Amino acid sequence: KICRAEFQKRSMTHKCCSPECAAEFAKQERLKNELREYRKRKQALKTRSDWLREAQAAFNRYIRERDRDLPCISCGRFHGGAYDAGHYRSVGAAPQLRFDERNVHKQCVPCNQFKSGNSIEYRIALVRRIGLQHVLELEQESSIVKWTVEDAKRIKAEYTEKWKQLKEKVNE
Repeated sequence: KICRAEFQKRSMTHKCCSPECAAEFAKQERLKNELREYRKRKQALKTRSDWLREAQAAFNRYIRERDRDLPCISCGRFHGGAYDAGHYRSVGAAPQLRFDERNVHKQCVPCNQFKSGNSIEYRIALVRRIGLQHVLELEQESSIVKWTVEDAKRIKAEYTEKWKQLKEKVNE
C-alpha cells in the first residue's frame, strides 16, 4: 500500500514488503488513531446547542430535497438563487415546531431572510399545500418542548437517512 511495489502476503499479519514500508505504515496507522481519538474528544465536547444546530442542518437539507421540484412557498417563483428551509412559525416563536415537517418548506432566500419569511403569502400557499386544518393546528400548537442531546442525535440520524433515501429515488 505504501510503496506500491508487488507484494506477496506470507501470513495474515504480514502487511508490508520492507522495513521502510513498515515504518511508513506504522506512521499512517498512528495518525489514523490520533485522528480517531481527536474526533471522539471533539464529540464529547459538543454542547446541546451544537447538537441542535447539526440536527437542524440535517432537517433543513431534507426539506430542501423534499421540495426540490416545488417553487418557493411564499412567492411561488423558481429562480437560480439559493433556497432555505423556511419555517412558517419561527423557531423562536414556536420551538416545539422546529422539526415539524408541516411547518417547514422550501423558501427562497429573499423571502425568508429579507422579507421576514413573507408570512402572509406563506400562509396562503400553505393552506393550499397542506390544508386549512393543518395550518390551524400549527397556529394553535403551544406545547412546551425542551430538546435534549439525545433528541438532537436521533433527529439528525433520522433526517440524514430520509435525505439519503430521497437522493437515491432521484438518482434512479
